[in-house]
Amino acid sequence: MNRLRIRHETGFHYDGEVTASYNEARMLPVSTDGQLVLFSNLEILPISSHHSYTDYWGTRVSSFEILTPHRELSLAATSLVEVRPQPHPEHGLGWDALAVEIERATEYVEQLAQTRRTLPPDELVELAHAARAKADSPCATARAICEQIGDRIEYMPGSTSVYTTAREAWEKKKGVCQDITHLAIGALRSIGLPARYVSGYLHPKPDAAIGETIAGESHAWVEWFCGDWQGFDPTNLIDIGDRHVAVGRGRDYNDVPPLRGVYAGPYASKLFVTVEITREA
Repeated sequence: MNRLRIRHETGFHYDGEVTASYNEARMLPVSTDGQLVLFSNLEILPISSHHSYTDYWGTRVSSFEILTPHRELSLAATSLVEVRPQPHPEHGLGWDALAVEIERATEYVEQLAQTRRTLPPDELVELAHAARAKADSPCATARAICEQIGDRIEYMPGSTSVYTTAREAWEKKKGVCQDITHLAIGALRSIGLPARYVSGYLHPKPDAAIGETIAGESHAWVEWFCGDWQGFDPTNLIDIGDRHVAVGRGRDYNDVPPLRGVYAGPYASKLFVTVEITREA
């Protein structure tokens, strides 16, 4: 078990004074199986009242507006989370039984349709079907596909943007966790496996000392349904464990951005982000 304190600061610097901004933040985790939120808080500057709710996909959202002139918008999300190792059982469902199970719930069917970001190139679809033909089960197939994608895509920060699609990342053979996750989702959906995007954090140092603060960043990984939801981190080629903290889930990144909004003003804006993770137990 790990007890992790996460401080995520983000916001926008504006080139001039904007008159108003309207925003949504998805930066606070929720308690789920294997993850217990002990404390969470979101500070917003300039000071603003905000409305909190849980969106359709189960993510905590803070919606707020700032109606006074400002040159910077700053958010600081602080969370204390206990994370436990998660079991990864092999399910015995075959493809025919799984197809029947998928039809029983909307949450599975909804994660079968491709989005603009996840639509896979033909070469990746062929890879996915080849993996399905070789593997013994849907669970084993999904893992094999994610491992092949993680092996083939070079992790390179700055090589893509938040708008990059799976097809573009595959062509470059480079990207970040968001791109690798979109590729995995697209490949899994192409063979009939429901797959969803998970945003959160990964403690980057497995052997960190208690009290040691490490510079981190937002992270993304995939979950697929093969009788139960199973998580895997294709960027690092590891199972989801007690270093992963989930914040949001959705069809792709567009459902879970940490901060999104619009503002009134003729000026350009620049995003800033810092993440610090401290192991406390």
